[in-house]
Amino acid sequence: MAWRKKSGGESSPGASPRYSDEREKVPRGHVPMVTGCGERVMVPVRLLTHPCIAELLDMAVQQYGYGQPGVLRIPCDAGHFRAVVDSALQS
Repeated sequence: MAWRKKSGGESSPGASPRYSDEREKVPRGHVPMVTGCGERVMVPVRLLTHPCIAELLDMAVQQYGYGQPGVLRIPCDAGHFRAVVDSALQS
């Protein structure tokens, strides 16, 4: 899992964030997500059905809706999201 802090500002809450290496490719079998504080993480696709990750995705739908432009945003801080992903990877 690769974490990146976004660089630069955003013009609006729904705008696609800009990253220091915008040419970075998404590894096969991963989904890029951005936490509420702007850190980017590549989450393995197999974790999307894990109950904790699914709950965070439901929270994202409630807060941002289904029509999010750009990278999928998760409404929690990076530390909490990191702990959830790490826990899901070990189960």
